[in-house]
Amino acid sequence: MENNQWQIDNTWTLFLDRDGVLNRKIDHDYVRNWEQFEFLPGVKEALAICAEKFNRIVIVTNQRGVGRGLMAESDLHEIHMLLMDAVDEAGGRIDAIFFCPDIIDEGSTHRKPNPGMAFDAQRLFPEIDFSKSVIVGDSGSDMEFGKNLGMKTVLIGDKLMPTADILFPSLIKFVVTLV
Repeated sequence: MENNQWQIDNTWTLFLDRDGVLNRKIDHDYVRNWEQFEFLPGVKEALAICAEKFNRIVIVTNQRGVGRGLMAESDLHEIHMLLMDAVDEAGGRIDAIFFCPDIIDEGSTHRKPNPGMAFDAQRLFPEIDFSKSVIVGDSGSDMEFGKNLGMKTVLIGDKLMPTADILFPSLIKFVVTLV
């Protein structure tokens, strides 16, 4: 793939899923506190590069563990505050984090693949243009979220899905290849 094939410039928005993209997922469980949060290799470096390339960087994350009562919303806010601090210290930037604690998809306007978190981001940052946005995620719901809004879709993983525009093994590999 050509470097910057999508002609990404500083008018674009980067939407990021959290678990499996920024930090290691915990199988059959949730990251419940900062001690369990482990950045994936190259993530902080990737976010430092993205801070220079993208106008906005927004995390959109389903957090069913809150809805199930396995962790308090205050625990999640602490994780996100410390995440933003660590990224900032590494020269990166996260402009906002949106999360959905809903347990089931039915009736939820915010649980991905539904677009609620993207619309919340656009209300906060009216300059966001979904046709000039990229979602980087590790699941089908992340790819559907992006497609539903007209975004470019980047799947982090080892097997391409039909709803993904492109596949990369990591966030840093996407950034150094395409951004």
